Amino acid sequence: MTTAIAPQVLVRGPGLSPRALSQGPLLWVVRPPAADTPLDLRLLDAEEQRRAVALRRPAERALYVAAHSALRRVLGAYTGVPAAAVRLTRLPCPGCGGPHGRPAVAGPAGHAVHFSLSHSGGLALLGLASRPVGVDVERVPDPKLAEEASRALHPSERQQLTNMPAAIRAAAFARCWSRKEAYLKATGEGVSLDALRGVHVGAGFDPAQMPGWRLADVDVPVGWAAACVVSAPGAPRGRRPVPCASRGSHGRR
Repeated sequence: MTTAIAPQVLVRGPGLSPRALSQGPLLWVVRPPAADTPLDLRLLDAEEQRRAVALRRPAERALYVAAHSALRRVLGAYTGVPAAAVRLTRLPCPGCGGPHGRPAVAGPAGHAVHFSLSHSGGLALLGLASRPVGVDVERVPDPKLAEEASRALHPSERQQLTNMPAAIRAAAFARCWSRKEAYLKATGEGVSLDALRGVHVGAGFDPAQMPGWRLADVDVPVGWAAACVVSAPGAPRGRRPVPCASRGSHGRR
C-alpha cells in the first residue's frame, strides 16, 4: 500500500450498496450539509448527541453530526443492524488495558467489521476493513504552526522537513501527521508525545512501512492531507506500544 487511495464520496439518502470488505480498506469522504440545513441527530447515540451539542462552532457541529451519522449508516449496511441501533464500544488500551483503546462495533459484528473515523476543518474521512484500520485527515496548517508542531515528530521526519523547500513544508507536515495519527488509531495506542516521536512514518512522498501494517496516503482535496493504515493479514505487529500513550484521542473515532 504505497500508492494513494482514492476514496468514494458518501452521498446522503438510501441506496448504499455494500461491497465486500475483502476489497478494502473501503474509504469514504464526508462533507457537512449546507449551512441552512437543520441538524438531524436521530442516528446518534446519547453520548454523540451530547458531544455534538457541546461543539460551539456551527460548522464543526454540522460536520460532526454528518460524519457520525454517515458512520452509523455505513456500519448498519455492513452489519445488517439498523443504523440507529448500531452500538459502539471501546477496546482495551494495548498499553494499560484501560477502556480507551480503538473504537469498535459492540457484539459479534465487531470481529468482522472494523472502522475508523476522522474529521478536520470541514472534511471527514471514514474507513472500513475486515481487519483493524485507522484513518486520519488533517487540514494543512499555516507554516508557523506546522514548524512548531513538527518538534513533536520523529527526528528523521524533522530532518526530512528541514531539507524540503519552505513552500511545501506545511503540506508535508500535514501528510506526515495524518500518517502517524492513522497508525496510532489503528493500533489503539492513542496520541502522546512519546508515540509521536517514537513512530517513524516519513514526511516524504512515499510513506515508511511498519511490520504488520500497510500504510497509504489518501487522495483528498487540496488543503488537506489524509492517510489510512490497515493490519496486514498474518503479519507480526511491529513495535510494542508505550505503557499507556494517552487518553487524549478518546473522543475521536
